[in-house]
Amino acid sequence: MRVAILISGGGSNMLALADSMTGAHPARPVLVLSNKPDAGGLEKAAARGIATACVDHRPFRGDRPAFEAALHDRLVQAAPDLICLAGFMRVLTENFVEAWAGRMLNIHPSLLPKYRGLDTHARAIAAGDSEAGCTVHEVTPALDDGPVLGQARVPIRTDETPETLAARVLVQEHRLYPAVVARVATGDRRRIDL
Repeated sequence: MRVAILISGGGSNMLALADSMTGAHPARPVLVLSNKPDAGGLEKAAARGIATACVDHRPFRGDRPAFEAALHDRLVQAAPDLICLAGFMRVLTENFVEAWAGRMLNIHPSLLPKYRGLDTHARAIAAGDSEAGCTVHEVTPALDDGPVLGQARVPIRTDETPETLAARVLVQEHRLYPAVVARVATGDRRRIDL
C-alpha cells in the first residue's frame, strides 16, 4: 500500500509511521507533503529517502478551494492508497475529504469524541478527567468525527500540566498510529486499543 503523509511541523508522527514501514510491513511511504515550506519534517523525510513536496497555503489566502485543488493535484501525482494526516494543521473542506473518502486517516490528541479541535490537554485537565490519550480515526467532513480505528489511554496525574500530558500522550501516538496503519494496510479496520 502506498502511503502519503501530510505534516505541518517537525513530523514526529510522520517519522514513527515511516520508520515502521519496513521489512514485511504491508505499506510504504511514497510522499511527505507539507503546507509549510519550513516544516522540519520535510528535511527528516528526505534524509530517509522519502519524496517530499510542499503546497504552501499562504499564497492561497482566502481561496481554500484553490489551495485544496493544488494539494489534491500533488497527491494524485503520488498515487497514494492511503493518506495519513500527522500534525497537518489545516482544516480540510468536505469536497477535499469526499475525494479521498475511506482513504484518509488522522491522529488526534484526545479520546474522541471528547475534545475535538485544539487545546485538548488543557481541556482534559480543566475538566478534571482521570485519563487522556489519543485517537486514530477515519477522516470525514466533520472535524475530528470519523469512525475510530484506535485509541491509547494515558492517566492524568495530580501534578499534570498541558505540556507534561502532551509529552506522555505523544509517546502513545507514536505507538498507536503505526499499529493502526499496519492493520489498515492489510484491509483490517477493526479497532485497536492500547
